[in-house]
Amino acid sequence: MEKQARIYVAGHRGLVGSAILRKLQSEGYENIVIRTSSELDLRNQQQVDEFFYNENIDYVFLAAAKVGGILANNTYPAEFIYDNIMMQSNVIHAAYKYGVKKLLFLGSSCIYPKHAPQPMSEDVLLTGELEPTNEPYAIAKIAGIKMCQAYNRQYGTNFISVMPTNLYGPNDNFEIETSHVLPALIRKFHEAKVNNEPYVTIWGTGKPRRELLHVDDLADACLFLMDNYEGDEPINVGTGEDLQIKELAGLIKKVVGYEGDVQYDLNKPDGTPRKLLDMSCINKLGWYSKIGLEKGIKMTYDWYLDLKNDNMFE
Repeated sequence: MEKQARIYVAGHRGLVGSAILRKLQSEGYENIVIRTSSELDLRNQQQVDEFFYNENIDYVFLAAAKVGGILANNTYPAEFIYDNIMMQSNVIHAAYKYGVKKLLFLGSSCIYPKHAPQPMSEDVLLTGELEPTNEPYAIAKIAGIKMCQAYNRQYGTNFISVMPTNLYGPNDNFEIETSHVLPALIRKFHEAKVNNEPYVTIWGTGKPRRELLHVDDLADACLFLMDNYEGDEPINVGTGEDLQIKELAGLIKKVVGYEGDVQYDLNKPDGTPRKLLDMSCINKLGWYSKIGLEKGIKMTYDWYLDLKNDNMFE
């Protein structure tokens, strides 16, 4: 991408979008276009069309999405499928209509079948049933991938799809009821430490395995792929390593400094038993993750503490 190119980061306040924005700014890109959801409702086709008509966008990072953990996906399935399909469809179509040079669409590793062979390569997409707890979200993301492929084939666009593994880092959602596993555990262990609670309860058995990628690594990969990858097939981004939820809990407990016990609520669902991505494609291009998990958790916990301290003085 040219340093003066007009680059639109959709979803710049979210976990992924904010990391991409930080990365672009650190690399000297100065012509970045951003809009809040109140300024531009990506679910509204007319608003999106007018935005692209007026702004002469060259490149798009499509990171805007409605996201959440198991409980949020189970509670709001209609919103997860509607909001995501509308947002991505409007942006992808407008990018084609107004001649965007290249678009990067952010998907998710949950697009792959629940019982896919591990590690999951890109070609296992649509070869089996999805995890029921996040099926509406996954179907929306699959639709986005297929839309990019269809527009490339019919219109000759340069739209690529990136499939990150489970993400964490600054600007994550730390609400217990709607967050993903790592930020939820950081908050649980922190509050248990502050309140001197004797134990922390974790959903499920603790046996499912998860691969976790710091969002700054993903942002680095997105810029790398924008410059180095063209093709219809989605490309995985992760670390190539995973661990059990109970091992993750142990790491977070250590970083937070909580000294109580950990209990497991076996009445709650585990979700997908394992989600490890095959990193062969992006590794062959020359990209590898750099931020180790314990270091990443420490960085994220420090950010969470800063956020809480800032909020104390509001």
